[in-house]
Amino acid sequence: MEPLLPGRGLIVSLIFFLLKFSTAIEIPPSVQQVPTIIKQSKVQVAFPFDDYFQIECEAKGNPEPTFSWTKDGNPFYFTDHRIITSNNSGTFRIPNEGHISHFQGKYRCFASNKLGIAMSEEIEFIVPSVPKFPKEKIDPLEVEEGDPIVLPCNPPKGLPPLHIYWMNIELEHIEQDERVYMSQKGDLYFANVEEKDSRNDYCCFAAFPRLRTIVQKMPMKLTVNSLKHANDSSSSTEIGSKANSIKQRKPKLLLPPTESGSESSITILKGETLLLECFAEGLPTPQVDWNKIGGDLPKGRETKENYGKTLKIENVSYQDKGNYRCTASNFLGTATHDFHVIVEEPPRWTKKPQSAVYSTGSNGILLCEAEGEPQPTIKWRVNGSPIDNHPFAGDVVFPREISFTNLQPNHTAVYQCEASNVHGTILANANIDVVDVRPLIQTEDGENYATVVGYSAFLHCEFFASPEAVVSWQKVEEVKPLEGRQYHIYENGTLQINRTTEEDAGSYSCWVENAIGKTAVTANLDIRNATKLRVSPKNPRIPKLHMLELHCESKCDSHLKNSLKLSWSKDGEAFEINGTEDGRIIIDGANLTISNVTLEDQGIYCCSAHTALDSAADITQVTVLDVPDPPENLHLSERQNRSVRLTWEAGADHNSNISEYIVEFEGNKEEPGRWEELTRVQGKKTTVILPLAPFVSYQFRVIAVNEVGRSQPSQPSDHHETPPAAPDRNPQNIRVQASQPKEMIIKWEPLKSMEQNGPGLEYRVTWKPQGAPVEWEEETVTNHTLRVMTPAVYAPYDVKVQAINQLGSGPDPQSVTLYSGEDYPDTAPVIHGVDVINSTLVKVTWSTIPKDRVHGRLKGYQINWWKTKSLLDGRTHPKEVNILRFSGQRNSGMVPSLDAFSEFHLTVLAYNSKGAGPESEPYIFQTPEGVPEQPTFLKVIKVDKDTATLSWGLPKKLNGNLTGYLLQYQIINDTYEIGELNDINITTPSKPSWHLSNLSATTKYKFYLRACTSQGCGKPITEESSTLGEGKYAGLYDDISTQGWFIGLMCAIALLTLVLLTVCFVKRNRGGKYSVKEKEDLHPDPEIQSVKDETFGEYSDSDEKPLKGSLRSLNRDMQPTESADSLVEYGEGDHGLFSEDGSFIGAYAGSKEKGSVESNGSSTATFPLRA
Repeated sequence: MEPLLPGRGLIVSLIFFLLKFSTAIEIPPSVQQVPTIIKQSKVQVAFPFDDYFQIECEAKGNPEPTFSWTKDGNPFYFTDHRIITSNNSGTFRIPNEGHISHFQGKYRCFASNKLGIAMSEEIEFIVPSVPKFPKEKIDPLEVEEGDPIVLPCNPPKGLPPLHIYWMNIELEHIEQDERVYMSQKGDLYFANVEEKDSRNDYCCFAAFPRLRTIVQKMPMKLTVNSLKHANDSSSSTEIGSKANSIKQRKPKLLLPPTESGSESSITILKGETLLLECFAEGLPTPQVDWNKIGGDLPKGRETKENYGKTLKIENVSYQDKGNYRCTASNFLGTATHDFHVIVEEPPRWTKKPQSAVYSTGSNGILLCEAEGEPQPTIKWRVNGSPIDNHPFAGDVVFPREISFTNLQPNHTAVYQCEASNVHGTILANANIDVVDVRPLIQTEDGENYATVVGYSAFLHCEFFASPEAVVSWQKVEEVKPLEGRQYHIYENGTLQINRTTEEDAGSYSCWVENAIGKTAVTANLDIRNATKLRVSPKNPRIPKLHMLELHCESKCDSHLKNSLKLSWSKDGEAFEINGTEDGRIIIDGANLTISNVTLEDQGIYCCSAHTALDSAADITQVTVLDVPDPPENLHLSERQNRSVRLTWEAGADHNSNISEYIVEFEGNKEEPGRWEELTRVQGKKTTVILPLAPFVSYQFRVIAVNEVGRSQPSQPSDHHETPPAAPDRNPQNIRVQASQPKEMIIKWEPLKSMEQNGPGLEYRVTWKPQGAPVEWEEETVTNHTLRVMTPAVYAPYDVKVQAINQLGSGPDPQSVTLYSGEDYPDTAPVIHGVDVINSTLVKVTWSTIPKDRVHGRLKGYQINWWKTKSLLDGRTHPKEVNILRFSGQRNSGMVPSLDAFSEFHLTVLAYNSKGAGPESEPYIFQTPEGVPEQPTFLKVIKVDKDTATLSWGLPKKLNGNLTGYLLQYQIINDTYEIGELNDINITTPSKPSWHLSNLSATTKYKFYLRACTSQGCGKPITEESSTLGEGKYAGLYDDISTQGWFIGLMCAIALLTLVLLTVCFVKRNRGGKYSVKEKEDLHPDPEIQSVKDETFGEYSDSDEKPLKGSLRSLNRDMQPTESADSLVEYGEGDHGLFSEDGSFIGAYAGSKEKGSVESNGSSTATFPLRA
């Protein structure tokens, strides 16, 4: 099936079928017919390097044709035993053996059977001879300087083309120029010789490329006698002048030669290249020019070569005929020659006789017309012989046509038409077959076709019939022939179904009928779904240098998937299969990826799908965005003292509208070359009035902005200078820098260069005590700081700062209040008391100091404290001062993170911006006992089937006198159920171990151990372990030291047993088969609830999580913990430990006090949430 493709495919298919209908009817081989030559040689050259030479002639016919040959018009028989022939073929070979020159000639092939004789065109067989220059003695040539001369080449004849070169014996080309020229025949011309032309090795080389042969003429010697040696007694100047006057002459043509006269004729064939050459001798060397008499040289096809000596016109037409003139000239005169160009043409067919099939009794006509220059003559032949010798009854013969009437079967023959003129002969065979036969359908029966919905389908039914036949089509299941605009039957029997639908699928019958009979074949048509495409994204807009990704989604009929091929193109040009070599464009089937997109990537991208039956395409318009081009042609107008109008032209926006323009200026004297933004303008405007400052030399530039980004800045505008003026503003941010007592160092922000408005900028500073009835003091400075001495410490002053320059003062300044320098506070607060809140927290109260003793702005109070000794062991501690500050005016504060059961010293002082005042007298206080920390470790050192021995370490901090331990344990087998909690009070604090008995065998336990003081018990430390099985390892660890000689053996067994136990219980010991979280969820710390209630508790154990069940309190014998401390009054000074509501927000880190003794290890203290 050849489906109809859309667009171009439709046109191609229609042309194909129309051509098929218009060509001569092809007679099936089974039908008797005259011979037809289907292959023949043209010109055959016997190249010496070929093994054989084949002259071809092939023909078809029924009966099988026989072959004969003529050579130069005479019969040619294959009598030479070297000739090799082929069966059922006219082709023969001539081996390249011995002499074959006698085979040269013009051959013609005749193919004949009982119905007629076909005749080939003439086949020329050329046996070239080996070209050679004749052996000759060439006499040396001697001429005087300035004379003309011609060195003849006279190349031998040979198979064209011929290329001629003039070289020396070293194979170096003889240089040609305006003075020296080689003609088309190969002769070397000199318009006037020079002394440098003397040499004895002028060699002419003739090259015959088709023969792969180059031959050389014998070298020629040329001697040029210089005129300056003619008279040795004369000076060179005299000789030169004399030579010039003697040798100078007007041009004389050497080509064409003088004997041809002033004009000559040249015949050229149409379509060939015309070469006219003209060369003149003379001194100075003549220049050659060309023109066409009565017309112009053909533009585009004419060139002048070889320094104008050759006129070349390519592809000559009849319009090129006429007279051409060459003119050679120098300052002494001219010489001309006219070429009369005649354009002729070999014969060519205008109406070539066509073969035809006729039925008995019909009429016909053969046309034969040819053109050429001169006009060709027409000759008719029948079966290879002149028609006059073998006329048929009813034939009417004219020079350009033959008409037939009432044709009969014996009228079957081959007619030859031969057109010839002086430039060649052309021959055409036309078969006249008179046949009567029932239709023969040449298309196979049961052919399967397929097409796509909406496309046209073509079902073939090629046939041969004589007389003419009628073709009809119908669906197999229907009797009525197909009719309507949807169907079209071509002359060759092909059925076209337009705009097919699924209902058109099925089997069809083709019937062909003539007067002799009728024949039919069937054809099957399948209808497929059309291929569909969708390219995404649609019409993307992508910034330059980004990545573009296009996807081509396709959908086609399942029968066509194997033939589906996708391809990509841009603006009609296809991409390579895999993209570009540099990898920037990658094509992976349905995906097209372009990295680093450039503006050249913008365009229409098309994805095309091709299947065996149809094609589809979809496009997307890719728009590449880029920053705009810089604005251009900046122009300043409307120039004023404080403004100017700036106008510009917009650059290309690169597919993204310009949203705004940024106008920048340069003119800051302090930072020359630095561009600053002045204003912004909406993207639709290209002009703006710019506000300007005085005393600035401005230059402007503009930057365009779109959605992609900013353009490069434009070229700067012209300069625009504004005149000076008084300042428009005064300094800002007037302040006092840290000063010594009774002084003010006044500082302010100086005016920037663009704010000074003129030369000679200074600052006028005025001040007076606030509220005092005194005159303002004044001082003018050039910098932006002033030191003023005052009689009082930390006294308020009214201060003004005004800018002035050479053109005047700035506006009246606003007054600001500043204070003179501070001094340290000179008195200390008095501590009223220290209230102990609990073992780690105390509240300190004190009296505030008078305002006049602060000598500045009070910032707050500072508490210093240090531990002097432990009440547990009585040991003294080196002084390590801790500091806590409280901002603002207050008389109390909380001191946390104290060690329990210890003695402390504490002082309070006030501080201001200058620094800290004197400390109060130390206040001594003691902290009570607290609960201990958890023991440092807990280990199960022995285990048996019903006993276990535990060992532990003392807590790091006892926080009081240790009264004993609370040991608790419970069963925690690997289930959600847990056993009852058992308590053991250990009242011997010095004993670091305990032996438990009456445990259950093969049972896992969790143990809890707490250290206790009179204030209660601390946080527990936990451990888990399992008892041994019944009777398996009973007594393994029981008093091993009493086993005597058996101890060594028992140790070995014990080690092996430990390994086995480790393997067996690896998932039942700590970190075993359940995860930490699962274990915590299963066996939580029963103390967790009480720990939650302790405000300052900081202990956290990953083993302690809430139970998935209820436990009785582990605190039933424990005293309640101390109440939570209120932190509302804790320090809130520089370190910001607490938020405004007093909640703790970070670990306290105090600074060293100035007076602390650093040599004894004084350091900053850090307190946890709970001691």
